[in-house]
Amino acid sequence: MSYGRERSYGGGGRFGGQRGFGGPKPVESGKEYDVEIAEISRQGDGIARIQGFVIFVKGGRVGQKTKVRITNVGARFATAEIVSGGGAAEEASQSKSDVAPAVTEAEKPELQDYKSDEEKPPE
Repeated sequence: MSYGRERSYGGGGRFGGQRGFGGPKPVESGKEYDVEIAEISRQGDGIARIQGFVIFVKGGRVGQKTKVRITNVGARFATAEIVSGGGAAEEASQSKSDVAPAVTEAEKPELQDYKSDEEKPPE
């Protein structure tokens, strides 16, 4: 018997329950915030939180403290891009050829074939 009360089982948020963050969002699109990346999403983006509100940070790494710019605010989460800090923005701006330092011919080590030493008879 129900006695006039609706009974709900499970999480309650799936079918007609309250959706979203449940109030004003702690972030605004276009504004910058200092965050720390706490974990990585399934898609590989960093996850930060401001007052419990989830922010997906493109290119973020766990433990990285950085400044982000909010690009989109949704009902349950926001997306952001790194503005500065933590090195990810600088790394992303470098081309792959700039990653390794240039080495002059004089600095290159002499390469030896290890088999050629084995084949020589001892002197």
